[in-house]
Amino acid sequence: MSNLFYVKSFEDDFVLKTVIDGKKVSSQSIEEIILSKKIIPNTFSFGKKKRLACSTLHKNYLKTYRSQGLIFQTLVKPSEIYPFDLAVLTQTNKVIVKYYKIKDSLGEYYGKKLIEGYKEFLFNSFDELLSKFSSPKAVWIETNKLRKEFGYASLPISKFKLVEYNETIFDKPIKITPVAIFGYKKESRILAKKFGLKYFKNAKEFYEKYF
Repeated sequence: MSNLFYVKSFEDDFVLKTVIDGKKVSSQSIEEIILSKKIIPNTFSFGKKKRLACSTLHKNYLKTYRSQGLIFQTLVKPSEIYPFDLAVLTQTNKVIVKYYKIKDSLGEYYGKKLIEGYKEFLFNSFDELLSKFSSPKAVWIETNKLRKEFGYASLPISKFKLVEYNETIFDKPIKITPVAIFGYKKESRILAKKFGLKYFKNAKEFYEKYF
């Protein structure tokens, strides 16, 4: 088993969503994932093919896309890794941090194109990413440099959260070993108990306990 731990974030109902014909529909519930030990790609974004977007946990990356989710391990190697939420390099000056602001218009938001040059931030492994960027602050500086180079406004510091978690991408269904469920709401604790998994308030709490 890989020594890396990954996070898949979920909406409040613990059901992954996908977009079909411009409409958001259910893809997999956390119960289905835990029982089958498999997660399938569910995201169409920024002109890329359907993919599974997760995050790799590390001392530099302890925030998560949403406030609840599943921590897991897998033997499958990611197809690509970015040191931020790819939204920071979309062709727009209006990058949105809060998921609730886009959850009902995912097709429109993720239908945007990426700024030319975004592949400068594409890595084949997490170690490769860490060898290039020592911290989220370093990523932030280079991200805004590229945005300005192509005529887009620098991101305000209020968007910094978007570089405090990475995008670890899988391009096919992956077999997983569920490890823990995190989240502040009661349902997170109930699900963890139901499936015999460890429970944490957030991914940071998990990481700091074991690392």
